[in-house]
Amino acid sequence: MLDLIIRNGKCYIDGELKEVDVSIKDKKIHQIGQISEEAKETIDASGHTVLPGCIDTQTHFREPGSTDTEDLHSGSRAAIAGGITSVFEMPNTNPPTSNKKEFQRKLDLAKNRMYCNYAFYFGATADNADDLASLKDLEGCCGIKLFAGSSTGNLLVAEEDDIDKVF
Repeated sequence: MLDLIIRNGKCYIDGELKEVDVSIKDKKIHQIGQISEEAKETIDASGHTVLPGCIDTQTHFREPGSTDTEDLHSGSRAAIAGGITSVFEMPNTNPPTSNKKEFQRKLDLAKNRMYCNYAFYFGATADNADDLASLKDLEGCCGIKLFAGSSTGNLLVAEEDDIDKVF
């Protein structure tokens, strides 16, 4: 038996908005289409668009450092309330997430405190360009963030030679 069926909603499939049913089993999407199986719960989504969850690729939860406005815990909780199931958090914290020690610190701060899926950007600096290639398989890293216009701390990489080194 399925856990949930969301019936009569519209989903984007192959670039078109189509009316379909979505079934959930064991906390995962099980089937999309016409579903004839039974479920413990059914939701009628007529007139609504059904999304599996959205990703916010630029969050600023400011932890560590400026947690008076938001932190990893409260920011991820707000994300879930708004339908965001995954976040990519920026490195412009205090101190910046621009070395492996601070990156690991951020992972440790997030453990068992975040409500959604998460990954963190590693901040490029004029001084860490040689280390960036070693991040290819760094668990929890969604990418390298290069601030070339403005940023805080040492995260601004404004000189063309430094930008070239980062690339």
